[in-house]
Amino acid sequence: MLVRFKNFLRNLTLSQRFMIASLVILLAGMLGIGTWIEKQIEAGVIHRTGVTTALYVDSFVAPNLQELGFSSELQPVHVETLSKLVQSTPMGRQIVAFKVWDTRGRLLYSTDQTTTGRTYPMHEGLLRARLGEVVSEISPLEREENAPLAELHDQLLETYSPVWLSGTDQVIAVAEFYQLTEDLESEIGVLKRRSWVVVGISILVIYLLLSFFVRRASDTITQQQAELGRKVTQLTALLSQNRELHERVRRAAASVAFLNESFLRRVGSELHDGPAQDLGLSLLKLDSLAGRLEARSPEQIDPLDLTQMVEVQSSLSAALKEMRGIAAGLSLPQLSELSLPETVIRAVRSHERRTGTQVVLELENVPDQVAEPLKITVYRLIQEALNNAYRHAGGIGQQVRVFGENDRLVVTISDSGPGFQPEQHAGWDGHLGLVGMRERVESIGGLFKIVSHIGQGTRVIAHLPFRLEGESLDE
Repeated sequence: MLVRFKNFLRNLTLSQRFMIASLVILLAGMLGIGTWIEKQIEAGVIHRTGVTTALYVDSFVAPNLQELGFSSELQPVHVETLSKLVQSTPMGRQIVAFKVWDTRGRLLYSTDQTTTGRTYPMHEGLLRARLGEVVSEISPLEREENAPLAELHDQLLETYSPVWLSGTDQVIAVAEFYQLTEDLESEIGVLKRRSWVVVGISILVIYLLLSFFVRRASDTITQQQAELGRKVTQLTALLSQNRELHERVRRAAASVAFLNESFLRRVGSELHDGPAQDLGLSLLKLDSLAGRLEARSPEQIDPLDLTQMVEVQSSLSAALKEMRGIAAGLSLPQLSELSLPETVIRAVRSHERRTGTQVVLELENVPDQVAEPLKITVYRLIQEALNNAYRHAGGIGQQVRVFGENDRLVVTISDSGPGFQPEQHAGWDGHLGLVGMRERVESIGGLFKIVSHIGQGTRVIAHLPFRLEGESLDE
């Protein structure tokens, strides 16, 4: 049963839950308010009846009890008058029993003569009336002096009214009246029913107004939720498009790396097969010409021509060497068959052979198989950083450290040269320079940093992801 109730509540909308909860709260409030009003009506009717009785006492009873201010007994004439008042007046005919108490709890007069003259314990009603207060209540007739009445009635309206000494504020006696409760209960019942009708209508109006406002608020919230849902859907679609565009950019960057390498390989091949061949042929011809000149006698040779020819030969030799170095640097070795550690070793050893310097190499936790764009980036990064270390630091303290860290590859190339202030240089001299190295690293989602200080050498640091977006492009 409890599970069904929970499922029922879970299937309700927020507004329906609120209306059920508010209905329960309003009903509880209606019960509380109605009960409180019932008690107030009952107390008010009883008090009004008591006030009417007190007025009767002041008008008809008190004048016959004035001797109690000077005597402890009632005169027979006054006793007879009291009996007539109970029997002959309209108010008296509504009275079932009538008693007169002195201020010490002795019964001076009673319609039940068997109790007259007896003293009873002072109870709350008598004490409050002796202090000048009119007290009315529905009595179950449980006290000793009410035993004869209890045999005839289940309950009566009991009223205690103080009797004042004329012209003073002294209470000289207490008049007690017992009246039937049928008319009183009928009046109270009518007033209670009216009060319940008023409370019920008020609660119903409040609930209807509350339902109206909650319904409007619920409709507004539903519309806003629908609008928010549409915006979230649009935002999700935009995010999906952004991710797709981001992946396209990544794939395009990886493709650019391959295109760059193809272009560089072609340029290197053309330099080697074109200008380099021409320069080599020119040098051969110069060597042949120099041999013929040397075969002539010194008188037949102009020393200035010989000197200029030697200078041209030297310049052409240097240009040929430089062009061959450029062509070798532009031509990337075949890396598809090499592992990542072998790629690093190839880049370092190639630099050592070309420059005749030593490079300290450290490899740690380097995986064998990675995407080819990553191998190309690592090779070019090491190549360019070592070239700059050779050019600007003379190859002093060259060191390459490559290690795996979580899901990233960390590459550090350092030297012990003079260093520089990176913030004062837009880039380095060289084939690619600082900007080129940074773009290569960042194009595959890596992080690039230069650390250098005057007199403390230079460190090139790159953090590269092992897994690249669009790895299938290396096929």
